[in-house]
Amino acid sequence: MLDPSSSEEEGDELPPELARKAAAAPRNRGGARPAPGRTCEPPGGARLQPRGRPASPSPPGGSDKEKEDLEKMRREEEERRKRLQLYVFVMRCIAYPFNAKQPTDMARRQQKISKQQLQTVKERFLSFLNGETQIVADEAFINAVQSYYEVFLKSDRVCRMVQSGGCSASDSREVFKKHIEKRVRSLPEIDGLSKETVLSSWMAKFDTIYRGEEDPRKQQQTLTTSAASELILSKDQLYEMFQQILGIKKFEHQLLYNACQLDNPDEQAAQIRRELDGRLQMADQIARGGRFPRFSSREMESVYIEELRSSVNLLMANLESMPVSKGGDFKLQKLKRGHNTSIMDMGQEDENTLSKSDVVLSFTLEVVIMEVHGLRSLAPNRIVYCTMEVEGGHKLQTDQAEASKPTWGTQGDFTTTQPLPAVKVKLFTESTGVLALEDKELGRVVLHPTPNSPKQSELHKMSVSKGCTDGDLRIRLAVRMDKPQNMKHCGYLWAIGKNVWKRWKKRFFVLVQVSQYTFAMCSYREKKAEPVELLQLDGYTVDYTDPQPGLDGGRTFFNAVKEGDTVIFASDDEQDRILWVQAMYRATGQSHKPVPPTQVQKLNSRGGTLPQLDAPISQFYADRAQKHGMDEFISANPCYFEHASLFELVQRLTLDHRLNDSYSCLGWFSPGQVFVLDEYCARYGVRGCHRHLCYLSDLLERAENGAMIDPTLLHYSFAFCASHVHGNRPDGIGTVTVEEKERFEEIKERLRVLLENQITHFRYCFPFGRPEGALKATLSLLERVLMRDIVTPVPQEDVKSVIGRCLEQAALVNYQRLSEYAKLEENVGRLVTPAKKLEDTIRLGELVIEVLQQNEEHHAEAFAWWSDLMVEHAEIFLCLYSADMDAALEVQPPDSWDSFPLFQLLNDYLRVDYNLCNGRFHKHLQDLYAPLVVRYVDLMESSIAQSIHRGFERESWEPVNNGSGTSEDLFWKLDALQTFIRDLHWPEEEFGKHLEMRLKLMSSDMIESCVKRTRAAFEAKLQRSSRATDFRVPQSICTMFNVMVDARAQSAKLCTMDLEQERQYHSQINNLIEETVKEMITLLVAKFVVILESVLAKLSRYDEGTLFSSFLSFTVKAASKYVDVPKPGMDVADGYVTFIRNSQDMLREKVSEEVYVERLFDQWYTSSMNLVGTWLTDRMDLQLHVYQLKILIRIVKKKYRDFRLQGVLDSTLNSKMYDTVKSRLTLEEATASVREGGMQGISMRDSEEEDDDN
Repeated sequence: MLDPSSSEEEGDELPPELARKAAAAPRNRGGARPAPGRTCEPPGGARLQPRGRPASPSPPGGSDKEKEDLEKMRREEEERRKRLQLYVFVMRCIAYPFNAKQPTDMARRQQKISKQQLQTVKERFLSFLNGETQIVADEAFINAVQSYYEVFLKSDRVCRMVQSGGCSASDSREVFKKHIEKRVRSLPEIDGLSKETVLSSWMAKFDTIYRGEEDPRKQQQTLTTSAASELILSKDQLYEMFQQILGIKKFEHQLLYNACQLDNPDEQAAQIRRELDGRLQMADQIARGGRFPRFSSREMESVYIEELRSSVNLLMANLESMPVSKGGDFKLQKLKRGHNTSIMDMGQEDENTLSKSDVVLSFTLEVVIMEVHGLRSLAPNRIVYCTMEVEGGHKLQTDQAEASKPTWGTQGDFTTTQPLPAVKVKLFTESTGVLALEDKELGRVVLHPTPNSPKQSELHKMSVSKGCTDGDLRIRLAVRMDKPQNMKHCGYLWAIGKNVWKRWKKRFFVLVQVSQYTFAMCSYREKKAEPVELLQLDGYTVDYTDPQPGLDGGRTFFNAVKEGDTVIFASDDEQDRILWVQAMYRATGQSHKPVPPTQVQKLNSRGGTLPQLDAPISQFYADRAQKHGMDEFISANPCYFEHASLFELVQRLTLDHRLNDSYSCLGWFSPGQVFVLDEYCARYGVRGCHRHLCYLSDLLERAENGAMIDPTLLHYSFAFCASHVHGNRPDGIGTVTVEEKERFEEIKERLRVLLENQITHFRYCFPFGRPEGALKATLSLLERVLMRDIVTPVPQEDVKSVIGRCLEQAALVNYQRLSEYAKLEENVGRLVTPAKKLEDTIRLGELVIEVLQQNEEHHAEAFAWWSDLMVEHAEIFLCLYSADMDAALEVQPPDSWDSFPLFQLLNDYLRVDYNLCNGRFHKHLQDLYAPLVVRYVDLMESSIAQSIHRGFERESWEPVNNGSGTSEDLFWKLDALQTFIRDLHWPEEEFGKHLEMRLKLMSSDMIESCVKRTRAAFEAKLQRSSRATDFRVPQSICTMFNVMVDARAQSAKLCTMDLEQERQYHSQINNLIEETVKEMITLLVAKFVVILESVLAKLSRYDEGTLFSSFLSFTVKAASKYVDVPKPGMDVADGYVTFIRNSQDMLREKVSEEVYVERLFDQWYTSSMNLVGTWLTDRMDLQLHVYQLKILIRIVKKKYRDFRLQGVLDSTLNSKMYDTVKSRLTLEEATASVREGGMQGISMRDSEEEDDDN
């Protein structure tokens, strides 16, 4: 494609000398894009040859290697020359930008982490975990750091992200912050300490660990400096950057900089005007010659020419809006011009002519009075002083000084609009006369400075007043007159013209810039602010000329020519002429560059290499540049270069430089780079679509090679190109070339493939959700890429199908990499045990869950619109794992329960996930483990039943915890079984209820068997025990009671279901326990009653009227006369009382249930009292023997007191039977007291009082 830039000739054909100098990539008229590394061919077909190197091929005798080396050197030299030429264009864009500015609203880029920095950070965190730092932290924070270290820092995905250049310190910090937010929220609330405080404290400790021992102030200063350079760059920094980008050496830059006069804004503005003029002429040539690029439609050719012209007019307007001077006090008259005037119609008079009032200049003068010489007529102590003024302005005065030392060094500042002002300086002395009204003037001097006048101080001879006798009076003055920015040159010239300056005369001329496109040559007289005459330079061409005959005055001549007018100028020396011609050359904007006659002679001479001494400094640098082979790059006309390919090269090299700097840019250029590229495109007419297509191609190439590229950036460029190709004019360009369309389709396909690949590898392209929002932007871009045009949205079913296909493949990729990470191999050649295989499967299951959790945490938000596809992705991922899981379970031995932890691990994760609960994999897991669970319960039921049978057969009834050894083992097994099944958290409700019901029923049956076996053992134990008062309640009896107590407590837990209709198991076993306890109490009370019956049977032998009673009474009475006979029967009473007390203490101490003990004591007391009452009732008609009475009184009294101490209620103690017994014994006591011998202190009256007698 022929891209119009600028031309130096107005003809249709290029001049031969420029055709030989043209460079860069070959023109692309046929629609094919040139290779990025090739240089351009000029229109004539010639290509630049390296300087000093023959263009002919090597001699036939040369080896192939020599030919290859020569070819390689030729290519390198060609590339170097191309980059030098490109650097010249870039330098001009930097030196005088008039279209673009450095953006200040771009997102700030963070410093990226290198491999070495990542390793350093790992070591710092490992040191903290090993306790080698002084950072104080609690266990929760240490656990969080440990998890962060294991999951994030040691991840291979983070290493890949560092290699891609997309990992910054901010990413590491944000991942840790997100990682700890859940942990902090799960911590319990602490009074006075908010969770936000904990979070900020943890983040501060994280920053301390991450930073290590680096000085935070130094780091902050470094970041501040780098951030400033990221935001804005000076011109020198931009030059240095693009030297690095294009591989330009420093001395080459200095040569080009000086020769191009980049520090001269006037020269740069003139260069731009020439370029724009050439671009308009090139547009005319294209329109006349029909050499158009290939467009998608024929009608676009005419539009193309209008676009070229309008783009140039826009640049002209931008240049016109540039201020002529920056910081000046004067005001410039802007020249109003239409877009199709002046430059487009060079032969017509500009209707906007200047008037004298449009030219306004403002000068600043500095007058410094130093000293006066030759003042001898005054006394040494006389006072002298000076005054200074610019004619028409105010007057200033110096300090006073003595005549012997007339020095001041006083400066006066003046402002004037006169190019040739008159500066008057006068010397005064104070008058000594009494009647003198004014001081006496000694002398004066009048100066006419110009901006070209010398700045150093000089001695000036003063005009002496009449009364002063000093004839040689001199004053040292320094007069500096600053040149305003809009005055480009000034000085005295001889001139003659047809319409102005009609007489050959020497005048003071000033070249004034009124606006960017308007310059005027003005002549001034002394002390006048307005020009006498002026010549507007639009349309004039300046050049050197030979001396004109008949014109006396002036030594070197030049002229300004326009159709119908010629103005001849002459200066007094050659250097002044060169300076005037250069200044007017910049002002006229002409295409022809004047060459001084002395330079022409030097170029034609072979030996002349040094510049002439009277040449200006710019000419000196131009000569140096020519000497080093730079002249062709400086003088090359931008019009004849394929700027599209040149821009593609500079943009690609800039992107390489940007991706290799210290910022995590993700493909975004820095503000300074954006500024230069924008300026290049605008100044040299690079089409916006071409720019973005090249950018997309470069970004895609880097992304395909593993670099991290921001999808938002890809989206922006793609949207621009799509809008342009479909005719939406994003930059106002309506023409679309065939090359743009074809290349867009190619890039669109490449982009689609890249995006699908990134979505397939989303865990590795966007690890831990970083860069933030990148995955979401990728999905959005994919949807845009799938659109057939920019208006019609793609059907959601199509997008869903593409993303679904990517996620299906992603599941396979993720599982394959996970398996490789877990090192699960087939272990060919060696035997793997089932236990090892199960262990590996459980480890892999943990990793699978970790992957799914990370997907949910870091990527679910991006896939929010496609959540069903993420669910399907997870199911496919789990199904791939199920193959390995099934293989591991198949080799496990039968009736092995080691695989249940695997079920618990997977089920605990799946059951709380709303999307995966009861999904395909979850149901497969249930189907796999349901038979195992049933089989396990069956075997456990059989095992528990057998343990009950064997346990009770060998039971010693020694107390163990809350019961016996067998009962404790039973209840532990039942509880453990139910806990195990409950911890499985079976997800299917029906099967879960079935398992629960079965376990409750089994527990009920087992407890019932335990209760019955205990009751039988209880009864057998009582039957084998003694019936006399020497009976002691054994510990085994208490243990049996405790088994019942524990059985009742365990049944409440093991036999109760949540549903009300299922409480029957618990109620049945509870009733059984209660009935059994009652029976056991009844049996034990019966045992106690039998013992009391044996005591009463002994007393029955003393009944009145029996032979044994009479015999005993006689024997006792006879014997008592001779010896002290013990009281018969008291040892029986004491033995019974001891039996009661021992039994009560044993039961109270060993039986854990107070209710059972109290119930037992109530029944025991009631039954024994009823037995005593019955015994007395049977002897209602008989009088009790005194010994019977004593024993009964002692038994009843002690029993009453002991049971009252054991907490038996008074209502039970003071029953009717007790009252009957008490009344009978009291009556018998009264009767016996009147007999011989009496009761010997035994009485019923103390039965309700505390008795200390044991």
